[in-house]
Amino acid sequence: MKTACLSIALAVTVTACATNPATGKPQFSLMSEEQEIAAGQQNDVEVRREMGVYDDRALEEYITTTGMRLAQMSERPNLPWHFTMVDVPAINAFALPGGYIYITRGILVFLDDESQLAGVLGHEIGHVTARHAVQQYSKSTGAELGLILGSIFVPQARPFGQLAESGLGLLFLKNSRDDEAQADQLGVKYAARAGWDPAGVPRMLTTLGRIEEASDEKGVPNWLATHPAPEDRVQRVQAAVQQAEAGATRLVTDRDPYLKRIDGIVYGDNPEQGVVRGSSFLHRHLRFAIDFPTGWDVNNGQTQVVAKEPGGKPLMILQELQRPQGRTIEDVALLSMQRAGFRVVNGGQATINGLAAFVGTYQGTLQDLGRVEIRGAHIMQDRNVFLVAGIAPIGAYDAVEPAFSQSIRSFRPLTRGEAEAIRPNHVGLYTARDGDTWQSIAERSGKGVVKATTLAIMNSHAVNDQPRPGERLKIVVAG
Repeated sequence: MKTACLSIALAVTVTACATNPATGKPQFSLMSEEQEIAAGQQNDVEVRREMGVYDDRALEEYITTTGMRLAQMSERPNLPWHFTMVDVPAINAFALPGGYIYITRGILVFLDDESQLAGVLGHEIGHVTARHAVQQYSKSTGAELGLILGSIFVPQARPFGQLAESGLGLLFLKNSRDDEAQADQLGVKYAARAGWDPAGVPRMLTTLGRIEEASDEKGVPNWLATHPAPEDRVQRVQAAVQQAEAGATRLVTDRDPYLKRIDGIVYGDNPEQGVVRGSSFLHRHLRFAIDFPTGWDVNNGQTQVVAKEPGGKPLMILQELQRPQGRTIEDVALLSMQRAGFRVVNGGQATINGLAAFVGTYQGTLQDLGRVEIRGAHIMQDRNVFLVAGIAPIGAYDAVEPAFSQSIRSFRPLTRGEAEAIRPNHVGLYTARDGDTWQSIAERSGKGVVKATTLAIMNSHAVNDQPRPGERLKIVVAG
């Protein structure tokens, strides 16, 4: 191995032979620990800006305490560990180099006890202790390596852009199956060392598998997009679980304390970032609402809202324009669409529910859709400009244009009272009674905002199971 590292060092300008802290084996690395910590620290700013931090100090402290207890059982206890709960409904957890661990509020809903939380955090800690992200960087050479190092370590070279445009975007690529298996095993080891039942790891993976099968939960990026499918990981990790259990004296799951901690957590969209209610989208902070075509799937993303016709290609987008240029709303509309590569076919100024707007028809080309026609409205509310656009392949445009126009005309301001009345859906606790089914609970407490299959999965049940009388359950309470 030393000879191999020496050979590589002769071929690459900046190289290093290092020992992997988690395995004790030599490995090729282009990052020192100091650089690793610096990378995490710099990109932590971007994660917090892009995703936001969930505002619950007690829950944040609980996650940090749990994470630090696990990190102290790892091979790298002296890293400057940081644990952050990001305000995202997606089901995810991820890590940056140097000890920066993130967990979404969306995944917390689907964990059933503290041992499962420890399994998720321990898994991400394992990615850091085994230096998996560092290995990804080190395997990149030439121009690609220069781009990565330039974007992470030389921030003055270019400003931070979108996640996918920075070095941070690489951390959302799938790890190898071997890396994931190793992180699972390390998570088992850390959890058991800290006193949690290591079987929480395969139970957590089983829940993720059920989510994948149900295909019910939306959100990007999510665990299933950034981690390999959990199909056989449950079986692969069982040997590590049995080994950890054999050497332990007292292992806990701590379900009740965990449930009490997440009681009241926001489920789905946060009103401060806008909420989806059926086919409508309402934004409490910006004080507006819009109705998309009935029956379309509406997804509230980080930078735009997308509504899509089920099984079809037509879609609608809603987004706020950043630093729009132009003296009039017509100038803003034509400049923004031309710069996006679209040709104006026709258009004119209009008033939409008392707001100044420019409504036009445009043509151009989009990846995956080919030649498209767009019905778009640029709408001014206070000092903000919003784009509402219906997009369809040219051959399908005429059939959906009336739906596009109706949705555009539904854009409306909200009064202060209407905005303040928007409440988030949230998690509550409920004790099952005789005769309860997931469907009856979903209809009674969630008013249709959550599916029966989702409630089952949230409570570590197979979708064809039913709740047991007396069982303490997580439910979704409609806002």
